[in-house]
Amino acid sequence: CMSARISSKEFKPSKSQKRILSKNSDIVRVVNPSLATDAQYDLFKQYISARHPDGGMSDMDADDFTAMIEETNVESKLIEYYFKINGKLELISFSLVDILDDGISMVYSVFNPYFKDRSLGTYMIIDHNRLALEMSLDYVYLGYWVEGSSKMDYKKRFSPLEVFTEDKWICFTKVGHTRPD
Repeated sequence: CMSARISSKEFKPSKSQKRILSKNSDIVRVVNPSLATDAQYDLFKQYISARHPDGGMSDMDADDFTAMIEETNVESKLIEYYFKINGKLELISFSLVDILDDGISMVYSVFNPYFKDRSLGTYMIIDHNRLALEMSLDYVYLGYWVEGSSKMDYKKRFSPLEVFTEDKWICFTKVGHTRPD
């Protein structure tokens, strides 16, 4: 298990990532304080039941969710994403992040699982990279990466990916891995 990050200044979206950006050009990002809302909790439950029904968070109630969002010892924000459905803005995804001295740490991300064609998870990482640049921060921390875990393999699609191993950050390809196309 290794921490993973991408350099906000060095990241260049792939062709497929550029298509995802284009497909989601109608999405609006809003940066909010880390305060839980009913809309977030509803989306969280929808996401968990569709993507991780047997996971450790499947039994979280509204109070547990509020504690996860609001009880933090660092500067945290909620990055929310909206788009118009039937003429009104709807929450389509959000990410709880910690703001660090050198980057944005993506703590937990949720997206509407019924909009698979939008690739919202990938979109949010790319947009968090944009946000890091806007905030003059060097990195987007993607959390842990576990080699061989299919649920974590998406992180390899962001280049240049760095992992923390042997007490230092090194380029993912230098630890004996190759970037998939």
